[in-house]
Amino acid sequence: MRGRLKIFSTRSLSEYRREVIAALASYARRQSELFPEGIDGDLSISRFADGEMEAEIGTSVRGCDVFLFAGGARNEAGISSEENKLETYHAVDALRRAQAQRITVFEPYCSPGRSDRLTRRNSVGLWLHFKILISLGIDHYITFQLHSEKSKTFIDPALCVVDDIPAQALLQKFLCDKLIVKRKHLYTEVHDNWLFCSVDAGGEALAKRFASSFGTKIVISHKQRDYSTANSVESISILTSDPIEGKVLWIIDDMIDTGDSMCKLVRELATRSPEEINIAVVHAVFSPPALQRIGELCDEHLIGTILVTDTVPCTQEVFQKLPCVRVVPSTVMAAEIIHRLNSELPLSPLLAQFSAGDYLKE
Repeated sequence: MRGRLKIFSTRSLSEYRREVIAALASYARRQSELFPEGIDGDLSISRFADGEMEAEIGTSVRGCDVFLFAGGARNEAGISSEENKLETYHAVDALRRAQAQRITVFEPYCSPGRSDRLTRRNSVGLWLHFKILISLGIDHYITFQLHSEKSKTFIDPALCVVDDIPAQALLQKFLCDKLIVKRKHLYTEVHDNWLFCSVDAGGEALAKRFASSFGTKIVISHKQRDYSTANSVESISILTSDPIEGKVLWIIDDMIDTGDSMCKLVRELATRSPEEINIAVVHAVFSPPALQRIGELCDEHLIGTILVTDTVPCTQEVFQKLPCVRVVPSTVMAAEIIHRLNSELPLSPLLAQFSAGDYLKE
């Protein structure tokens, strides 16, 4: 054991923290282990009259193994991305001053993850985020599904450990549990009639992993961006040697942001008469005007299911405008990660390639 366990969160992920703690208790019962009492940490945020922030730890953490859930994305509390990040930095500073033995920042969704490209005169948001956290004294950084593999190289492992957990396994297990159910259906229906599609060339590797897991083929889309305007796409081209007509399509990506690429791809695929078009992504960012764009596709019955995880909380507005959204919880996996790390057990079972056939057999 790495020490007494304490779990904190910033305000934006307080409900996520409670669900993780409940999942930890359930996990301990399944493993016939005693659940450590008093692991829920108390973190309060106050403001000075001029707007400056201060974080205070209301729980003793001296010598403890501390996990802090944080995130800068959309949340029910309506706290902005900038304020969320600032709160995270204050919380880490307070935990370090309270003499926690080990501090792990767990961001289910790394909001600055897309700011990872360097040109001559731009800032790099991901590097800034990591630099600040490491300088404040975190020991470990965990997230689900970073936007690019190179992002993990932003952290010097001599200063801080980083774990990028491939959360697409959550989506793959959901497909097996709810839609495929039996191995016979996998071999007689899915293998021949499902296709997994990438949103762009950069997402080809992710689509290939899904296709390999389910024994199907892939469709690759190529998008031409309008680089004069952020988050805009001029055109979409479809690359495949297999017919799309009559097939069940699953568009795979790590996130949906403004939805421009996704919506253009759905409309292009719809012209080829597939039986059904579905979407499966890890992070439901849904920056404006994503809900309006994707909602129009739902209204036109061009999308069957939008499968997402809860790494970014889905608000009531999301469910109202996108009734076809189904949310897969990541809190159970987060609980297992915390249990394994606190118990000094390997994370390798969570990093292995998923196989639908093996999973359904078990």
